[in-house]
Amino acid sequence: MIESRSSGILLHPTSLPGRFGIGDLGKEAYRFVNWLAGAGQSYWQILPLGPTAYGDSPYQCYSAFAGNPLLIDLDSLVEEGYLSPSDLDSLPDFPPEKVDYGEVIQCKLPLLRKAAENFQTQTEGEEREQYDQFCQEKGWWLDDYTLFASLKNTFEGRSWTRWDKEIVRREPETLDCWRAHLEEDILARKFWQYQFFKQWLALKQHCEMNGIQIIGDIPIYIAHDSVDVWANPHLFHLKPNGDPEVVSGVPPDYFSKDGQLWGNPIYRWDILRDTGFQWWCARFQETLKLIDIARLDHFRGFEAYWEVPAGEKTARNGRWVPGPGSDFFHTLKWNLGNLPVIAEDLGLITPQVEALRDEFDLPGMSILQFAFGSGPANTYLPHNHPKNHVAYLGTHDNDTIMGWWNAGAGASTRTQAHVKKEKDYARRYLNFEDCDQWTFIRALLASPANTAIIPLQDIFGLGNEARMNLPGRSEGNWQWRYTSDMLTDESCDRLLELTEIYGRGKEVEEEEE
Repeated sequence: MIESRSSGILLHPTSLPGRFGIGDLGKEAYRFVNWLAGAGQSYWQILPLGPTAYGDSPYQCYSAFAGNPLLIDLDSLVEEGYLSPSDLDSLPDFPPEKVDYGEVIQCKLPLLRKAAENFQTQTEGEEREQYDQFCQEKGWWLDDYTLFASLKNTFEGRSWTRWDKEIVRREPETLDCWRAHLEEDILARKFWQYQFFKQWLALKQHCEMNGIQIIGDIPIYIAHDSVDVWANPHLFHLKPNGDPEVVSGVPPDYFSKDGQLWGNPIYRWDILRDTGFQWWCARFQETLKLIDIARLDHFRGFEAYWEVPAGEKTARNGRWVPGPGSDFFHTLKWNLGNLPVIAEDLGLITPQVEALRDEFDLPGMSILQFAFGSGPANTYLPHNHPKNHVAYLGTHDNDTIMGWWNAGAGASTRTQAHVKKEKDYARRYLNFEDCDQWTFIRALLASPANTAIIPLQDIFGLGNEARMNLPGRSEGNWQWRYTSDMLTDESCDRLLELTEIYGRGKEVEEEEE
């Protein structure tokens, strides 16, 4: 349970500003942490940090353990001598307000490869020892991941089920031959992981020094086209050729009349239980080295999950299947001790899901955008928020608060009449005629919920052009970035004032102690 009142900001690192076309772990990340501290915030919430696959979604990564090399700060590589300043002289004219992933990849990966080559030929002494130690400690996942990524590059991005059959079956002699053949590329990718972890842990230390904890994200599902499935096919419901038998999703909901067909393979929970959930325990242990608190995505899937036959075009024709339940969380608690977990308990939530969440005293989530459609009993209305909850204006799957307020019926499955009813009730509940983002931010911070999280877009009052993700849309997501001039002292001061008024500031906590 989260005991004290606090608040934070939701921002994925890709959305940070900078000259390399995508947010990274450089100086703007440190500036953002300083802004958080100045605004009296306690948390920085991020999305998964893994290397993204086609579609650029952090929820569809090539590895559950690796970091995204596109987040590596190139200026730091210059400072360390792995790149020269002139290497960065001819950068493309990247758009400042969004990530063009294709252009970023074309520009950044050759520079990262050059840095890796310079490291391998020039570096000796303590830095080499630290790199070797990293490769040894992480080898249990790093060796498979770097081979997988190199093979994927060799086979022109095709899914691992479309590679040579001997590789699909992971025949040891074949894999050894490929490791030798791809050694240079594998070493480059190991260097990228070393740099990512080095830079991220330095940034995390800066957060700790400023009293900021990082809330990360553990998606329940793994991308089918990932090293995790390729290296552990026995843990998933797969056909003999490696394709999924059944896939993940959710039934029709607020976002989509056809449901959401995510397409991830489904776990063999019986096999995982027989192994003491070893893979999952390792996943938690590694993730919690990078973050302080884990938001466990799609928590309801651990009680029961929506299973759809592979090949379906929508998620309509699925069925609910029992999940691993309390056995899973008892095992995690046995291995981890404390469970620093927020349960993402959105969607179709049953009493059984709530009982599982409450059995382990896990904070749930309340979304203000869902609050105004059904009268005073709506559990998302601020006066109904439990203390042991995390209250959000919205998540990465929602519109911005002003985008939501100004949107019509086309933004969800709501009718125009429903939208009007929501807005009328919101005006009466929050007692306003005209509003801006601070009307909603104030209501959120006043909530009884001990923790409140605000997307950075909502601090700026941006519309739906700043939306991070639209569920069901295959392109155009995960692109939003802010520009450096938007992070102002004025917004910092205003957020600090409201944070202190509603007892979420650090000084208030210290006085109460």
